[in-house]
Parts: sequence; C-alpha cells; structure tokens
Amino acid sequence: MRALRVVGLDEDGESVICEDPENGERFTVPADERLRAAARGDLTRLGQVQIEMEAQMRPREIQSRIRSGASVAQIAEASGIPEHRVERYAYPVLLERAQIAEMAQRAHPVREDGPDVQTLGEVVAHTFGMRGHEYSEANWGSWRGEDGKWVVQLTWQAGRSENRAHWVFHPGAHGGTVAALDDHAADLLDPSPNRPLRTVRPVTELAREALQLDQQAQPVQERAEEPVAAARPEAPSLDLDTGPPTELAEEPVAEESAEGATAEAAEDDAQRKAEPRRGRKSHPIVPSWEDVLLGVRSHR
Repeated sequence: MRALRVVGLDEDGESVICEDPENGERFTVPADERLRAAARGDLTRLGQVQIEMEAQMRPREIQSRIRSGASVAQIAEASGIPEHRVERYAYPVLLERAQIAEMAQRAHPVREDGPDVQTLGEVVAHTFGMRGHEYSEANWGSWRGEDGKWVVQLTWQAGRSENRAHWVFHPGAHGGTVAALDDHAADLLDPSPNRPLRTVRPVTELAREALQLDQQAQPVQERAEEPVAAARPEAPSLDLDTGPPTELAEEPVAEESAEGATAEAAEDDAQRKAEPRRGRKSHPIVPSWEDVLLGVRSHR
C-alpha cells in the first residue's frame, strides 16, 4: 500500500487531491461523509456511514425494529449486516427496554375498583410463592407496540412448559399503571388459591361416558366369573382305609358272556405277573374288574 499526501481540494470542492511523493502521480478522493468522519477520528459515525452504504436498512430503522421487540440476531439476518455492527445501534434501545420493564414492576395493577395499592412485582411475587414457583428465575422484558404503547412480558418455567404473561404499561405518577392483556396475566393478578387454573382443561363429555362404561363393565365381568368358579369340580378325596371293601352301588352293567369275562380276567392276571414289581405306594386299593364281576377280593 502506497502512502499519499494531501494536496488540496479540487476546483469543484467535492474531491480531495492526493499525490504520490515518489513519482508525483496524483489521485482524487471523494470528500464525502466517510472521509470527514475519518478525518475527525469519529469511528461511530464512520461505521454508521458504512452501514448506510452497504445495506438498505439505516441505523434509525434498526433502532425502530429493536424497540418493537426484534433481537440483534433477527436484524442481522434480515439486513445482512454483521451482529457486532448492529449492536452499536441496538445497545441504547435495549437499555431503554430494560428500564421500561423495571418501571413496569413498580407500577400498580388496575382492578375493578381502581389501581391496586401493591405494585405489579409484589403481586406477582406473592402469587409465585403460593403456587410454588421461583420468582427469581422469571424474566421480564418489554417492547413498544404498533399503537405506541409499551407491552411488558413475564416469562417463567413451570414444569416442562414455558409460560408468558403480558401487560400494557402506562407510565405516570406514582409509578404508573398496568393492565392485563391475556389470561396468564389475569391469573397472576388474582392470587386466590380457590381460582381454577386456566391451563387445566375440564373433563370432556366423551371422557365421562367412557368412564361410566368402564364402571358398568366391571360388575358384569365379576358376575360372569362366579359360575365358572362354582363349576370347578373338587378334587376327589382318597380313602386310605384298608378294611373290607364297601358294597358298590348297583349300576347297570352290560351283559357279557361268561366266556368273555373269564378270558379278560386271565389277560389281566398275565399282565400283572409280567410287570416288574415296584415299590409299594401309599394309595387306596381299588378292586379289579374280576373282583367286581365275581364278588371276590384279591390279595395284593
């Protein structure tokens, strides 16, 4: 980069003539606002002029959008200007918004009979204490609406849900007044514990009908299970008495020939002799078929 020296103004007064001291070559530089700011050492004005030339969004428009609730990141994305340049003009407006939020906490909520004696911050802190919320973790903010009125916002976390409440702030004597703009703001101004929470929705008619059907179906299932339990047969009791067998009740027996009965009895005797003797088990003695047919008792 070559160093030039200033010779003077051009005849039209709109350019500055510079000269290369080595070869005498001359150059002209426009005498615009950037050159004047650079000559004065005004870096803020120099950056402002640069933003005005690089983008269509002027610093006044940046501040207007910041005052309306936009963030620095949103302005930088919309305009294509780096965030550090936007912050130069956003900082005083962000400070103004923070001051308005603090003033609104010292304002008095408007009720049916007039402004409350307590301030907005005191009422909200009392309500948070009754509901078990941490007031110190809540965040206050503000911005100016399209109608020119200041809107104050309170953001807090309750469980897994993030809640927001909004009031309109009217600066004035004794701190000014605030009025609720939504249901959350109205709930915070009424610390009565008997007031139902608006975030909990009542049981619908469909849910009530389903609950009634479930209650009616339970007695029906219990009555259906009772006969099944009564119909289960009891386990037969074992009679271990080794005395003489009792007389069997007379049952109709199919008539068989004497030859068939004798052959079946012989097969049973041969099968019992062929089976290996096992350990004696403690079970009741059941008469065999030939004992019942012939009326005798076998010794086993």
